[in-house]
Amino acid sequence: MISRPLIGLALALAANFCVLGAAASAEQHIEPKAVVELFTSQGCASCPPADALLTALAEREDVVALAFHVDYWDYVGWKDTFAQEAFSDRQRAYAKSWGSSRIYTPQVVVNGAKAVVGSRRNEVQQAVDRASLPLAMDLTLNGDMLKISVPPKADLSDAVVWLVTYMNRADVKIDSGENAGKSMVYTQVVTGRQVLGMWESETGAELKLPLGEVLGAANTGIAIVVQQERGGLPGAILAAGAYEP
Repeated sequence: MISRPLIGLALALAANFCVLGAAASAEQHIEPKAVVELFTSQGCASCPPADALLTALAEREDVVALAFHVDYWDYVGWKDTFAQEAFSDRQRAYAKSWGSSRIYTPQVVVNGAKAVVGSRRNEVQQAVDRASLPLAMDLTLNGDMLKISVPPKADLSDAVVWLVTYMNRADVKIDSGENAGKSMVYTQVVTGRQVLGMWESETGAELKLPLGEVLGAANTGIAIVVQQERGGLPGAILAAGAYEP
């Protein structure tokens, strides 16, 4: 996970942004229709089809795909090498926001609002195809500095801007548990999630990140997710984008 709080860093950079010389510059205007969060586990026999489906969805330009590995199956014989308690807590928070206490794997959540059994390919694809996000996001890279811009929209309530780091591929040989003997390829593996700032309905959001520092040695990409909260619980996702150097 990222250990350094980034909200203060982002605010400081927002006031001190400049580009010198012939630094590389690139801009993306991103309007994905869906953020697909898969809650999965290496110790879950039902999860490999969902993992494969997420890999396919990640190839779509209109989808931001993220795999959150949970830790509550670690007791059944294999400890998931990517699992974090925080990711299990996120899934529980989604369930609570819907008035439920039930969590399971594989579970897909689309745009923070629609939950689907992650291995039901047709249902997942239908949920994605019907999804939409109300805001676009601009990502501009100048040298190593990534600028994130999300416009205001007065009829929406304020939201949190999240930074999510991930590895786009990881190979794992599973030696015990329900998937013993399998060599798995995992994609879009989330390694950390942290508040970056706020999006406000009247002013939008504009933040800057030092991409190299955020990625570090292990991560290969980042996702920026703008998500509303309801009573401290996750709500609707308003905008999202992903960047891989």
